[in-house]
Amino acid sequence: MSRKSPLIASTPFSIASRYTYTLLTDVEAVFRSLKSELGLRPVYHTREDRAEGHLFITVLAYQVVQVIRARLRGHGLHHGWSRLREILSVQQRVTATFRQRDGRTLHVRKATVPDPELREIHTMLNLPSNPGGIKKQTI
Repeated sequence: MSRKSPLIASTPFSIASRYTYTLLTDVEAVFRSLKSELGLRPVYHTREDRAEGHLFITVLAYQVVQVIRARLRGHGLHHGWSRLREILSVQQRVTATFRQRDGRTLHVRKATVPDPELREIHTMLNLPSNPGGIKKQTI
């Protein structure tokens, strides 16, 4: 005779508890990442409106992350935020500066070429593979 452990039982409460725990773990991981990347910690505000603004930006950033992940899941890509960050971090914007014959300086700014994995994410999110296009400025 086989008996299920109380911890493994599939009661609605245990399923809900596991889902809540998984969700909480995910939220904490994303917030930890966002706080370090966006410089959101430590910040000590002396005015309530600044603290509210800080919290608003943090929650807004979390929502953006969740929308991106939901859209990617819709295309069958189930990466966590840390893996997505790794993939997204390979593309950068670079500026090349050239001195022209007339003495002026030409600045050309463009994104690097995305690798195939990043290009696939761009396609899933309906984003251009060259974000920002090419910008030229003569000074």
